[in-house]
Amino acid sequence: MNAGAGNADAVNAGALTVIEAGSTQVTDLGRRRGPRFGVPVNGALDQRSARIANILVGNPETAPVLEITALDAEFVADIDILIAVSGADGHLTVDGVGRPTNQPVSVRAGEAIALRQIQGGLRSYLAVRGSFDVPQLLGSCAPDSVLGFGGRLVVGERIALRTATAPVFNAHFTAELYDLDVPRLPTGFIVDVTDGPDLDDFAGTADRLFAQPYLVTPKSNHIGLRMTGPLPERRTQGEVLSRGVPVGAVEVPPGDELLVLHRGRGVTAGYPVLAVVTSGSLDVLAQVRPGQHLRFRRLSASDAAARARAELVELEALRLRVRSVFDALDALSTATTGRTLL
Repeated sequence: MNAGAGNADAVNAGALTVIEAGSTQVTDLGRRRGPRFGVPVNGALDQRSARIANILVGNPETAPVLEITALDAEFVADIDILIAVSGADGHLTVDGVGRPTNQPVSVRAGEAIALRQIQGGLRSYLAVRGSFDVPQLLGSCAPDSVLGFGGRLVVGERIALRTATAPVFNAHFTAELYDLDVPRLPTGFIVDVTDGPDLDDFAGTADRLFAQPYLVTPKSNHIGLRMTGPLPERRTQGEVLSRGVPVGAVEVPPGDELLVLHRGRGVTAGYPVLAVVTSGSLDVLAQVRPGQHLRFRRLSASDAAARARAELVELEALRLRVRSVFDALDALSTATTGRTLL
C-alpha cells in the first residue's frame, strides 16, 4: 500500500505534489499498537523534531509529517498552506526565496517548497497545517518495509492535503507576523543511557561503553545503528534466550561492532543488552550520520525520567505560545474581515 496515496472516500482540500523526492517518506510517531502483534513501532526517528514541526502549525503531535533524510527535496501544493520544518538545519526556500525553519511559513498555491543542503544532522521534518490524508495500518501511517506498507515517495506522487490555510503576511515587508522561540537540536552527539538488564554479564568491562567515542558505520539504518569502538566483553557463558527488547537497546553481538536498536527494530532479540538509550537520546541518534562519532553517557533511571518530563514541559510551553499566536491572528482577522484566518 502506498503511504503517499490518499483515502479515496475522503473529500480533500488539495494535494502536495513531489517535484524532487530525495529520500522522503510520510510518517508519524509510530505504530504504538504494533508490538502486541509482533510489528515494529517504526515512525519518525527524531520524534522531538517531528512533534515540534506539528506543534508549529497547530496540528496534533501524532499527525503525519514528511521525514526528509539527507537529500534535497521539493514539493508544490495546489492550495494555500501553512508549513513548518524542524530537525536538522537545511536551506528552506519558497519559490526561491529563503524562509526560516523552526517557524510557521505561509505558502501560496503553486509556489515551490524546497529543502536543500541538510546539515548539522541527518533528518528534517515538514509539517502542513491540517496534515495529510494517507493510509494507516494499526493506527499509524509509518512505513514498514517488512509488511510492504508505505515507503519512500517518488517524483510526481501526490499527497492529499486536508486543509487550506490563507497566507499570513506582513503587508509591508512580506514576512510572517510571528517569531517563536523554538527549542533547538542539542549540539554534539552525546547519547544518554540507563543500565540494561544484562549489565552484570559484562563484569569489569561495562565501563568501556563510556571510555571513548564510537564511530557510526554505513550499515546503520532505521532498524539500528552499528558502530565501532572499545567493545565491552560478555564474561558469562550460555545462550541468551530470545525475548522482548526495548527500542534503544544497546546490544553486544558477536563480532567487532556495537548495535543500538532504533524504532524499526524487531520486537524480540537474543543478544545481551548492556544499556538502554533514553527517549530523548533516541532523537539524538536519529541525527547522527554514518562516519560521525558519538559518546555514551550513563544516567540513572530517575535522572532520565526527570529529563523526559522536562522535555515534555518544554514542548507544552511551545504549544501554548503557538496557540496564543494563532488565537491572536484569528481575532485580528475576524475584526478586519469578519472571518477566521486559521
